[in-house]
Amino acid sequence: MEKIKFTFEDTGESEEFFVLEQTKINGNVYILVTDSEEDDAECMILKDTSFPGDEESVYEIVDDDTELMAVADVFEELLEDVDIEM
Repeated sequence: MEKIKFTFEDTGESEEFFVLEQTKINGNVYILVTDSEEDDAECMILKDTSFPGDEESVYEIVDDDTELMAVADVFEELLEDVDIEM
């Protein structure tokens, strides 16, 4: 499982997450990340909001309920053995 480091703009603090899956929907890139490799770990769906040509990707937590449910359904299909609870 790939591990990536995120730096929060507002605090400058860094945290590492494991990337479970990545998908592209309607031209937007989404990643499903977790802070642990354990079975019942917390996960987040992040959306890449960077612009083409940016040196680094910028991700934001998906908080729109409709978008979140739709993307979660796609990730559940991609990862057949994973149930995402909201």
